[in-house]
Amino acid sequence: MSLKRLLVFVFILSVGTAYAQTEPSQVAEVLHRPVQAHQTVAYQLQEYLFKSIPNLPAPASARQWTEEEARLRKQILDEVAFHGWPKEWVDSPPKFEDMGEVPGGNGYRMRKLRFEIVPGFDSTAILYEPLHVSGKAPAILNVNGHDPLGKAAEYKQKRCINFAKRGIYALSLEWIGFGELHSPENAHEVGADLDLVGSNVLGIFYLAMRRGLDYLAGLPQVDPTRLGVTGLSGGGWQTITLSSLDPRVSVMVEVAGFGSLQSNITHPADTDCDEQDPPDLARGRDYTFYVAMRAPRPTMLIHNAEDNCCFRADLVKPYTYEPNKAFFKLFGQPDNLAWYENRDPSTHNYYIDNREHAYRFFTEHFNLPVAEHEIPSGAEIKTYDQLEVGLPKDNLTLLGLARQFASQIRRQPIPAAGAVRTAWASSERPKLASVIRYKPIEVKDAWRMWNTKNHLLQSLTYRFDFTDGLTAAGTWLKAIATAPDGPVTLVLNDKGREAAGAVVSDRINRGEQVLALDPIFVGESMPLVPDSTPYALMVSTTGGRPLGLEVEQLVAVTKWLEQQSGHGKVRLETTGIRSEVIGLAAAALDPDAFSEVVSHEAMKSLGYLLDAPVPFRTAPDLFCLDLYKDFDLDTIAAMAGPTTWEPHYLSKPPAKSSPEH
Repeated sequence: MSLKRLLVFVFILSVGTAYAQTEPSQVAEVLHRPVQAHQTVAYQLQEYLFKSIPNLPAPASARQWTEEEARLRKQILDEVAFHGWPKEWVDSPPKFEDMGEVPGGNGYRMRKLRFEIVPGFDSTAILYEPLHVSGKAPAILNVNGHDPLGKAAEYKQKRCINFAKRGIYALSLEWIGFGELHSPENAHEVGADLDLVGSNVLGIFYLAMRRGLDYLAGLPQVDPTRLGVTGLSGGGWQTITLSSLDPRVSVMVEVAGFGSLQSNITHPADTDCDEQDPPDLARGRDYTFYVAMRAPRPTMLIHNAEDNCCFRADLVKPYTYEPNKAFFKLFGQPDNLAWYENRDPSTHNYYIDNREHAYRFFTEHFNLPVAEHEIPSGAEIKTYDQLEVGLPKDNLTLLGLARQFASQIRRQPIPAAGAVRTAWASSERPKLASVIRYKPIEVKDAWRMWNTKNHLLQSLTYRFDFTDGLTAAGTWLKAIATAPDGPVTLVLNDKGREAAGAVVSDRINRGEQVLALDPIFVGESMPLVPDSTPYALMVSTTGGRPLGLEVEQLVAVTKWLEQQSGHGKVRLETTGIRSEVIGLAAAALDPDAFSEVVSHEAMKSLGYLLDAPVPFRTAPDLFCLDLYKDFDLDTIAAMAGPTTWEPHYLSKPPAKSSPEH
């Protein structure tokens, strides 16, 4: 062997002795070691969320509760539903256009209507008008659930026909995302894009249903003191929401549309829609409050015994019905709160058994002849095409509206580096902390769960317990010969630490200590696989933010790592857009924590979430209320100074997938 080749061999051998020359596959095997099951993470998160459940008030008198009800209504509308919505839109009168009559009908006629939800975004409806009424008649708003046929659903048509034949005006609204408004850009989860740009998703859905009530209340032939609302599933959610927040609704019948925080936290898939769990709606209140806010107006709750969708009767009744009887009793009208459990067919339905209970309840409280049975009307059902009204070709969608809001965002320019930027960053940090609801936490315990020590490589896998009761999983790796106070890199990967083998291996081979972390909602720390969105929604609606929880854990683990490693500052390396934002936000809020942040597969702007578009369920933590309205990535990175940011952008957008689920 020549001297030159011998020297090269000795050099390679010496490097291999000093630092483990690892392969990504070898590291991935270590990172694969589990810490805890997803069900355990779910339990921890449930325990965390249970602390947010408020107690129903205990008013001393009907008058006191009436005053509290008005305060709650104003608070929910002003601070939650209409957060970020133009006041002129909120206060505008209804704009309905008569698009012609639908042929047919025995004792009633049907009219096609088109109406404006907000400027540029229209919807459709069918008005069922009784032909023979004396004086002013009652009216019922019929709202849709998650039925692809929308207002053409057979059970809904039968209900509206029966109302009309009994002298009740019935307005059947189309619902965003269904029927004529069906579009991938109107899928309900796209509503989260509105949150991102600063307009609470609840606002558009509330305005859409309230327009219908406005229209009915304004009809000269309708008695505005006898207005009702009813619907199934998502229509049941609309029913309880509108009927509680609008005092004009005198009678309501809700079917399988809502539960309490107690039942929703333990069955998060029941309320797996962002408009039903909008940011901050359940912050210090609950849907149980909605029922109490109805007192003493006639209110019927119908739930199905073995519902194959959501809100089973026995699971919600102890929270939504039983505690609220006291509020109606307070007004001397306990019978105005009614409960019915459907056992035929017992599944998710608004079929004849439930409809007949609704007919009886409405006619009784509208002071009409009590309807005991449904009037057969199967021969009068119209096809989808017969009920189609038509929408403008350029009609806005949820995504289009979010993009419109985004185009109007104007932020102050980032100051030049120096004292002015330092002062600016200091003033912006509390604002960012408020937007993501960041609250500092600490690592309470770091439990050693696994270890390895072979082939010049050693590792320790931890479960990190935090002072707020939540946990994260992480694996610390280094070459055996690495100095105890050697450089440290913390690694995040959108797919979890098991997918971070290449980055971890590279940093170990450079002689560094590496901690691969799975914060809450990432990798092994997901409470539900493959989609933890229901839990993310529960965090957001109770007043927290998933992004805030992730940033809190990253900052806490970084401080722990600094102490354990003996190294002053930690280097952060991320892969994926979620980890990119988590890392940048952490650096902005604690600029002394990291020496640098390197982001792979990064996006240049939060606007990418709208432009790609990124499906909400792939990154629910990023669709944080007001985040893009108030900040962009360059702003957050500038706040992180003196920490440097090195982004490596996505070479091309990921393949678009339908946002529907």
